[in-house]
Amino acid sequence: MAGFSVPRYGPEDRSLWAKLTARDSVVRRLDWPLLGSSLALSFVGSLLVWSATRGRDSLTHGDPYFFLFRHALNTGIGLALMIGTIWLGHRTLRGAVPVLYGLSVLLVLLVLTPLGATVNGAHAWILLPGGFSLQPSEFTKITIILGMAMLLAARVDAGDQLHPDHRTVGKALGLALVPMAVVMLMPDLGSVMVMAVIVLGVLLASGASNRWVFGLLGAGAAGAVAVWQLGVLDDYQIARFAAFANPALDPAGVGYNTNQARIAIGSGGLTGTGLFNGSQTTGQFVPEQQTDFVFTVAGEELGFLGAGLIIFLLGVVLWRACRIARGTTELYGTVVAAGIIAWFAFQSFENIGMTLGIMPVAGLPLPFVSYGGSSMFAVWVAIGLLQSIKVQRPMSA
Repeated sequence: MAGFSVPRYGPEDRSLWAKLTARDSVVRRLDWPLLGSSLALSFVGSLLVWSATRGRDSLTHGDPYFFLFRHALNTGIGLALMIGTIWLGHRTLRGAVPVLYGLSVLLVLLVLTPLGATVNGAHAWILLPGGFSLQPSEFTKITIILGMAMLLAARVDAGDQLHPDHRTVGKALGLALVPMAVVMLMPDLGSVMVMAVIVLGVLLASGASNRWVFGLLGAGAAGAVAVWQLGVLDDYQIARFAAFANPALDPAGVGYNTNQARIAIGSGGLTGTGLFNGSQTTGQFVPEQQTDFVFTVAGEELGFLGAGLIIFLLGVVLWRACRIARGTTELYGTVVAAGIIAWFAFQSFENIGMTLGIMPVAGLPLPFVSYGGSSMFAVWVAIGLLQSIKVQRPMSA
């Protein structure tokens, strides 16, 4: 055809072309419903955080957009971390697990030193220059998942055995127990609860003997009784459980948060009062509404339909993660995905449940929606791991 010529590529050009087409293949093979639902949750979260904080001058220092910009920045950094995780690939990170695990344990240990800080009653933070803070337990969830998956899947993926043996399971549990014990000393009970559920999810997905699962359930029950009897928990944490067991115990004190949260959600009706128009939100009746109780803003201002949309989007994230877990050909990828599923499912249920009064207040953020840098970074790294498992190869390949 006149005027048309087929381009000719030398060796270097072909190499560049191969890299470009490989990247294009990765983009096409991404799980777009998973990415889209996660982005939608973060977008809705930014509106809810903005509504909850724009009138609180004591928090915003007179800038009504302060938390909106910070939440958007956290989301942007989280997306960059997701892209970096996909580029590295979950298989590459498998080789870096010892370093990542050691670093995460070091960070949670630093919380117990003078570098640690107490925020909202929980001594679980490290203060950084510039007014920033870091909650190491959020990243420990990821390293527990990666570390246990590496141990449990090593011999299975190598073809040496069909299921992890008892010795391997014991090593994996020991790996998880170390950071969990440190986090419990803070004490950060909510994070320990999430980690315990992650451990159970990982064991179930790995094909470990059911005796381990039932044994852990029994040990967990015994451990909860021991923690209660030995006084490991702080007084405010004990009071939260007491208020959960008896909501009328102290409605103006420890039960105040839950009571106000239920009033806010109940006042929203089917369609809500409208964004920025919630009387409970604008009146600042619900404490920590931009973080742990952000779901109350959705219930009041967006109503049953808006709150239901958040739950639907969380369901899409879990559904796509389950498809990724089932579709991978390696046990390592399956176990990593299962750990993330257990993490997201329990934390979402606990966060929404405590605003409805069906779960005790545990200080856990709603994934993608609540304000908080550490939690936002961690969940987007988890999405990057899921996408890497789906793609099955790093972007540089």
